Amino acid sequence: MREQTDLWAIEDSLYGEGFHRICGVDEAGRGPLAGPVCAAAVILPPHCRIPGLDDSKKLTDGKRRELFPVICREAISYGIAFASAEEIDEINILQATFLAMERAMSQLAPRPDMALIDGNRAKDFGLPVRTVVKGDSLSANIAAASVLAKVTRDDWMIRAGFDYPGYGFEVHKGYGTRQHYAALQERGPCGIHRSTFLKKFYGKS
Repeated sequence: MREQTDLWAIEDSLYGEGFHRICGVDEAGRGPLAGPVCAAAVILPPHCRIPGLDDSKKLTDGKRRELFPVICREAISYGIAFASAEEIDEINILQATFLAMERAMSQLAPRPDMALIDGNRAKDFGLPVRTVVKGDSLSANIAAASVLAKVTRDDWMIRAGFDYPGYGFEVHKGYGTRQHYAALQERGPCGIHRSTFLKKFYGKS
């Protein structure tokens, strides 16, 4: 099991700078052809130990689902929010990701005094922000957020598989797999597809 002291190095440095309530923010679903982008924001108590916590991409689906309620229970506060496929098409995926992050952070109480954002880009969220490349592997709060966002979006896409049968959303979660492209070729797009993400596909087909 991964030693978790290294997951607190960034937060420890910020605690030393005088920040007290640090939230980690991450998203799931920037790349798929369909469905919303989901963001989560989490404030964990300092040095909170959650056995098995890591970047959600390194965890099995079963492990993520095991961790989800533990994170929710242990967190001082957490928020989870979406930006829809329509919003992605309207304002582009980067801005829609920021919108989902903003919505997730707005649910936090007490309000954080620092946000750690996974990646290398951010916007003005109305509080101090640090971007952290590969933050879901380096920060406990971002790792926790990555799990909440991934499980929540996966569940959304599983439900979409029942609402839009034949596309396989419950399997590929909207990503551009061979199965998904074959369904698009046969059926055309449905109500949760991101039209701006399909331009290249339809340009080639």
